[in-house]
Amino acid sequence: MFYRFHHFIPVVHPTAFVHPQAAVTGNVIIGKDCYIGPGAALRGDWGGIILEDGCNVQENCTIHMFPGIVVHLAEGAHIGHGAIIHGARIGRNCLVGMNAVLMDHVELGEESIVGALSFVKEGEKIPPRNLWAGNPARFIREVSDEMIAWKTQGTALYQALPAEMRANWEACTPLESLPEDRQPQQKTYESWHSAKG
Repeated sequence: MFYRFHHFIPVVHPTAFVHPQAAVTGNVIIGKDCYIGPGAALRGDWGGIILEDGCNVQENCTIHMFPGIVVHLAEGAHIGHGAIIHGARIGRNCLVGMNAVLMDHVELGEESIVGALSFVKEGEKIPPRNLWAGNPARFIREVSDEMIAWKTQGTALYQALPAEMRANWEACTPLESLPEDRQPQQKTYESWHSAKG
């Protein structure tokens, strides 16, 4: 759902997909091919939120800020399930792991990774191509070419997902039993995606 706050109405590029069970409020700008999952809350009431092209904010994420702050997710930022971004800036092609928390004035350098369940304290400046993890998060090592290639491939799935959702997604009533021609174990997304083509 989308909500106006004062005179601010969210702006969403037509190629983006925002699940109707997400809540997007006020001064929020969502770019091309972005995916916003159900349960996500992007609350641009006290400040602004900008998602550049190709970002994904997965299920149950929260993005908010202290008054006067702009949260900025650069192109290709990947925010894992349940993560909280509060007043932080996320660099290009970064990955924030599931249930990680990034506090106010954090700056995550491009192509950096924050591990799942990590807590990045207020004001941390993380250089490009760094892997940080822990509570509080600390430098673990530099991000390798293999790691960033893996991250970029995963994000590409989310960048393709908005178009697939618009073409193939709809509310439905569940079946009461499994059809005879359907196996309980479904194909992986990768095998399904390549087979449909």
